[in-house]
Amino acid sequence: MTLSANVQQGTWSVSVQTDAAQDGGYQATIHVRHTSPNGDFEHGFRHERVFATERDAVLEGLREGMTWIALKSTKTIAV
Repeated sequence: MTLSANVQQGTWSVSVQTDAAQDGGYQATIHVRHTSPNGDFEHGFRHERVFATERDAVLEGLREGMTWIALKSTKTIAV
């Protein structure tokens, strides 16, 4: 089974989908989007860790994506 989740507020959104990892467990693919006057920002990436459950993978994926949004919107990172 594949789990997916989406969190959004105002000008940003984070979407996560889980997939079975090759050696067992689950990985999260994360997609972040942020709209600002300076232009739209979109980034997709796979979480580096493999998780024992899909629940853990999707929750950690959402957490990681929201961290990206926080760093981007506070201009801590420029990607």
